[in-house]
Amino acid sequence: MKRHFIVIGLLAVLTANASLTAQTPVYLDDMQPIEARVRDALSRMTLEEKVRMSYAQSKFSSPGCPRLGIPELWMSDGPHGVRAEINWNDWGYAKWTNDSCTAFPALTCLAATWNPQLSARYGKAIGEEARYRKKDVLLGPGVNICRTPLNGRNFEYMGEDPYLASVMCVPYIQEIQKNGVAACVKHFALNNQEVWRGHIDVHLSDRALYEIYLPAFKAAVEQGGAWSIMGAYNKVRGTHATHNKLLNNDILKGEWKFDGCVITDWGAAHDTYEAAMYGLDIEMGSHTNGLTSESAFTYDDYYLGKAYLRMIKEGKIPMETVDEKASRVLRLIFRTAMNRHKPYGSMATEEHYQVAREVASEGIVLLKNKEDKNRKALLPLLPGQYKKILVVGDNATRRLTVGGGSSELKVKEEISPLEALKAVYGSSIDYAQGYTAGRPRYGKVDAVPKAKMDALRKEAVKKAAEADLIIYIGGLNKNHEQDCEAGDRITYALPFGQNELIEALLEVNKNLVMVLTSGNAVEMPWIKQVPAIVQSWYLGTMNGPALVDVLSGKVSPSGKLPFSYPVKLSDCPAIAMGKISYPGDSVRQEYREDILVGYRWYDTKKVKTLFPFGYGMSYTTFEYDKPSVSSKTMSVNDSIEITLKVRNTGSVPGKEVVQLYIGDEKCSLPRPLKELKGFRKVSLNPGEEKEVKFIVTSEALRFFDDKQHAWVAEPGKFKAYIAASAEDIRAVVPFVLK
Repeated sequence: MKRHFIVIGLLAVLTANASLTAQTPVYLDDMQPIEARVRDALSRMTLEEKVRMSYAQSKFSSPGCPRLGIPELWMSDGPHGVRAEINWNDWGYAKWTNDSCTAFPALTCLAATWNPQLSARYGKAIGEEARYRKKDVLLGPGVNICRTPLNGRNFEYMGEDPYLASVMCVPYIQEIQKNGVAACVKHFALNNQEVWRGHIDVHLSDRALYEIYLPAFKAAVEQGGAWSIMGAYNKVRGTHATHNKLLNNDILKGEWKFDGCVITDWGAAHDTYEAAMYGLDIEMGSHTNGLTSESAFTYDDYYLGKAYLRMIKEGKIPMETVDEKASRVLRLIFRTAMNRHKPYGSMATEEHYQVAREVASEGIVLLKNKEDKNRKALLPLLPGQYKKILVVGDNATRRLTVGGGSSELKVKEEISPLEALKAVYGSSIDYAQGYTAGRPRYGKVDAVPKAKMDALRKEAVKKAAEADLIIYIGGLNKNHEQDCEAGDRITYALPFGQNELIEALLEVNKNLVMVLTSGNAVEMPWIKQVPAIVQSWYLGTMNGPALVDVLSGKVSPSGKLPFSYPVKLSDCPAIAMGKISYPGDSVRQEYREDILVGYRWYDTKKVKTLFPFGYGMSYTTFEYDKPSVSSKTMSVNDSIEITLKVRNTGSVPGKEVVQLYIGDEKCSLPRPLKELKGFRKVSLNPGEEKEVKFIVTSEALRFFDDKQHAWVAEPGKFKAYIAASAEDIRAVVPFVLK
């Protein structure tokens, strides 16, 4: 009997398919152009069906159109890993057994590689994991600008420079979307702090908006071809960003011709009329605080739910607005959920682990490596070189994929630094925790009793006195008010009494390697006493192996800082301009440093940094030859070519990032001393030499004239700076724009 039913069922399917082939609606035919499919589907939908596609049906999905067989959209958090499955209607984890992912390094680390090819591999791998999990939209990458080192979410972003963030985000987006998974670039725009993020009203000049805070989003749309954008929580010039006419209608969909969907951050919508008229396409997470609270409302009570439908029927919202929203949602569905040509994807594979390890090891930045009287640097640490190595610090064993907010990950594997150090250095490794940091979570972290901290410090100092070498693995973590969503850091100093611990260790043993785990710059009062400092970021699944690759010399460090390290917090431009500049007065905020963000400020105002933007040491040395220039003059429609040779003059292979900055000698509006306009990462064996070439067009010379509302390149004298960092200038090439 069972076999009989199967045959009947198969005949029914074949008959249905034959009928479908004879009269297939255009929207179901994926051989047709997407725009034709969108128009056809739209013509068959009722008003109620069009409206229903624009708001959530669960915590992480929005409906399609079931009557027409148009599937729902499934979304997932994760700029550096696909988040574990969340329950349908609350923020609890679903406790699946097949949703453990690869944790890739946080995006600060990716930016620190200065390697677009690695960014492409990263995007491909994370896209494969999202596809395997049947996700249609991956909420990332984050491309907001690092304006202050106190921002709790800087670790999810790509640094302080708009050009670097633009170049690094494009291949990531392109490769994700080759998997039939939409990148959702966030947070659009000006979400540059977490304190008061839900309501702070940001005011800034058009120059700062266009020159600093928008370029990475523009590149994501125009070069990366991003299929979706996430609106930010904050207000911009009086209106919430997620339904802001200037951002969404005028710039994103107007000037940039964006044809994808604007999706809210969860709970970022606040008004039905504004959401309808000012560019919001899909509303998610409303009536929650975006984090932990559950709603007493139904999904139909969302701003784009029954209130939106009622306003349409009352004639307060024009039908062309409704059709435009529905068209954008359909376009996203056809590109993702209804894309039959996308690959199957894969999850937590050895290939993905290798990508994660390479990004991590190439993003690690060597900040200091002091030589002794025999001209021998402390790093690298060769196996067998030291008999007693003491590892100190909570981050040596802490799971740094847990906490941090929406980027929290459930990993299949996470190898700690202590595990990896023991694997390479064996029995020479001993461990003392030194301090404890409490549990990572959204709320406040319980204070650790002083007696416990004192005991941990005492144990570490005692062991340090007997060790040949200390490897200190500390810094920040994913706790609230550190590197974590929904709260900014409250101090530039290291937390949990670490400065006192470091000083106590140095009193008994000067042979100390500092491994700083963070997504932000930190204060370093002990910098002169510590001989070696490594910036290790949040490295994910392959945290330990990647770190030990660099410490042991298996990999020569080649990361460069994607943001500046100020000596003290008051040196930071956003903070130097007073409280109204950061964090604001709890209602309004003014970006008074204007376009002078990061190194633009330190350069122009001649403020000394602890470590400059673009800085990073190696275990080898590089020599730059004098550059040649194809012409000393150029026109607006012309270009010049700057060429130089770079040589590895050391004894081990290494990679160098050659940076190009452009400075305008005289301008009708104030400009920074110089701005990053190009970079090349080259791999060189000992004694090897390679040619590096930059093509400078008038685009690299332009500034935004807010009076003309146009990008302008004024004739006059310019300088091209060939550099190894913003402060390490190797050559200057003058030229003239006719």
